This record gives sequence, structure tokens and C-alpha cells, in this order.
Amino acid sequence: MPSPLERLLEIMARLRGLDGCPWDREQTLQTLRVFLLEESHEVLEALALEDSASLKEELGDLLFQVVFQCRIAEERGWFDFHQMADGITDKLIRRH
Repeated sequence: MPSPLERLLEIMARLRGLDGCPWDREQTLQTLRVFLLEESHEVLEALALEDSASLKEELGDLLFQVVFQCRIAEERGWFDFHQMADGITDKLIRRH
């Protein structure tokens, strides 16, 4: 059984696939910038309110934006989600 993260990555691949969602398929790294910023602000608001339910939801929305950006980067041949995660993992190890 795939992990929740693997399921999210699979869903994103389907949404961007040939028979996927038209809106998701037309998005670019640039068009998603506004949503990345919006979701970041919503996380900050949930933190300010110390609202755990909202924080959980908004962090999920923010993660979706990261997954979305990584999917588009993968389609461009730049990197995929796992490579991005490996990069931050390596960075944390170097710094600590």
C-alpha cells in the first residue's frame, strides 16, 4: 500500500496527465506563484491563531503546492519531488 505522500504524488501525476484536469494541466511554475504565496499566508494565519485544525489543513495545501511545482519541474526535466527531498535532506545533514 502506498504511503500518503506517494498517493499525493500519484494523484498529481494523474491531474497533470493527458486525461487529467484541464485547469491543472494548463498551470505553469509562474501561474502557481500566487497560490504558493496565498497558501503560505494561510499557514501563517493558522499559526497566529494557534488553530491546529486549520494549521493541519493549510500545511497540506502548502505541501500540495510544493508537489505541484515539483511535478512541473519534473515535466521540464529539471528535478522531481524525490530529488528535491534528497536535496534538503543532504543540506540538513551538512548543516548539522
